[in-house]
Amino acid sequence: MNPLPNRRLTAVALAVTVSATGLLLTACGSSGTAKTSTPSAGTSAGASQTAAAGPAAVAITITDQGCAPSPAKIPAGPVKFTVTNKNSGKVTEAELQDHGKMLGEKENLTPGLSGDFSLTLTAGTYQVYCPGAATSSTDLAVSGSTAHSWKDDPELVAATTQYATWIDGEVAQLVPTTKAFTNAVRSGDIARAKLLYGAARVHYEAVEPTAEIWGDLDGRIDGRADDAATPADFTGFHRLEQALWTTDSLKGMTPVANQLDTDVASLYTQVQTVAYQPAEIANGATDLVNEIQTSKVTGEEERYSHIDLLDFKGNLEGANEAVKVLLPTLQKKDPQLVATIAERYTATATLLAKYAATPGYENSGYVDYRTVTTDQRRALSAAVDAYAEAVSKVAGQVA
Repeated sequence: MNPLPNRRLTAVALAVTVSATGLLLTACGSSGTAKTSTPSAGTSAGASQTAAAGPAAVAITITDQGCAPSPAKIPAGPVKFTVTNKNSGKVTEAELQDHGKMLGEKENLTPGLSGDFSLTLTAGTYQVYCPGAATSSTDLAVSGSTAHSWKDDPELVAATTQYATWIDGEVAQLVPTTKAFTNAVRSGDIARAKLLYGAARVHYEAVEPTAEIWGDLDGRIDGRADDAATPADFTGFHRLEQALWTTDSLKGMTPVANQLDTDVASLYTQVQTVAYQPAEIANGATDLVNEIQTSKVTGEEERYSHIDLLDFKGNLEGANEAVKVLLPTLQKKDPQLVATIAERYTATATLLAKYAATPGYENSGYVDYRTVTTDQRRALSAAVDAYAEAVSKVAGQVA
């Protein structure tokens, strides 16, 4: 990994915003570290990825056996990955990794579904990883150099710096809010722990794609019971959530609380070093909106506490921030897409606002998600789906 130099030395302020019926368009944070390099003054014929040639295309087909990329060798530059689950019931995601650090992914792909993500890659050997497959990792070779890079665009460089600063700020808030929650757990104060749980969760949900960069760190912080290989592997926020809302007891939870503090502190340390590329930021925005669809609208994630609408807010705000920093470039390349994203963001945020309450269920600022009817959930799902479709087009514009 070659992080962007001195990303903390410049304070970047972008004035471009999109106002839609009083709502500020912002977009979500993507996870990932970017391999970056200084553009070469000269490149050999055939090795340079030019704008005229367009992005390289890599197909990844998920099966029980694996997810080998096709082709397995590509030139450096913008790349569009199309991931398809052919017929696997046990392998539902594929990631592009740089020696253990995730750069991009498509997940929750059941048989027959497909999705895509875009990145800009420099020369090196990467790994296409699909957990659960017989052959879970296959190399992707990238060679040559690029005639042009996103780092030639000052607005995109500014976007990555601004986004990094925002992520750092969110995680800086996650640390003390988590500590307040875990302190209540350690003291055995169930009522207080319940009220403090959501205050930490909303910050984590805003930055989750970044947490996913470091392999099992996200799993330890945010994994669900069905993700754990054994009961002992079920840790983090949701293990404490389960204890609070289903057993009404915090007996034996102090080690879990301590580990959560340790993992969140590790996340804080890690994010200080991350360099983002524009396409990763955009991919993260898409991932966050998809998270709303797959685990918030369904009620799957906060299955014990039912504060799903607060998580919904965190995902939406994270996605919004990611899009926001990319707006100057996006406005020049596709103003109609900017308008569509603003319209669909507004529709989604307006629907969510209907369920706001003060102080709300368990101090979440929203109603108990169990009170949201099936028809109301369908309306939320439709709005999120439309927003996701628009956001998914951003990465291709900034890669």
